[in-house]
Amino acid sequence: MQRPAKPFTPVRFRLQPPIIMKYKILNRNIFSKENLSIVPIRYEDRYKIMGWRNEQIYHLRQSVKLTKKTQDIYFDNVLSKHFNEKNPQQILFTYLEEEKCIGYGGFVNINWIDKRAELSFLIDTSLKGNFQRYSYYFSNFINLIKIAGFEEIGFNRIFTETYSFRKNHIKILERNNFIYEGMMKEHIFMIEDNKFYDSILHASLKTNYER
Repeated sequence: MQRPAKPFTPVRFRLQPPIIMKYKILNRNIFSKENLSIVPIRYEDRYKIMGWRNEQIYHLRQSVKLTKKTQDIYFDNVLSKHFNEKNPQQILFTYLEEEKCIGYGGFVNINWIDKRAELSFLIDTSLKGNFQRYSYYFSNFINLIKIAGFEEIGFNRIFTETYSFRKNHIKILERNNFIYEGMMKEHIFMIEDNKFYDSILHASLKTNYER
């Protein structure tokens, strides 16, 4: 005699709140000012970041568009290991307004002997169009990242490289005490424009840092 089949019971997955990872090298991992904050880069934001990078690929060091697969591999195999490293090559943060991710950035090309790092920053594409709005978000990010870099980590120098056609970005850097240091002539080639552009170098030193 055949036994009656057991009734099907669906598996119920309980949603967990997002986990804030921590960089082992940092005593303090969250930096905030009013409703804006930076926290260690969150896995849940990876596809937002992917979309913004693909939309703004023209001013990034990125030659091909990212996919979900490549983004997953990058987060799983590259970024994840930096949280537990003594001297990571990157320290990246998610940029939040309240609890909403509006961008990301941090430190790349870190040299721990010379105590220097390159500043990285990318914001939601929809927030870039208006200069005053972009200036507000970028300036506040710079303020928070300087606290992290100079006060928490102990960097002596934070530097940037910006393509010369990003006039507004350069203007905001200089308004926030990033000093012009030089130009690499015709350093990049833009296929879309069939034209070479210069790269502009700026830096901010700990000796000139004012919170």
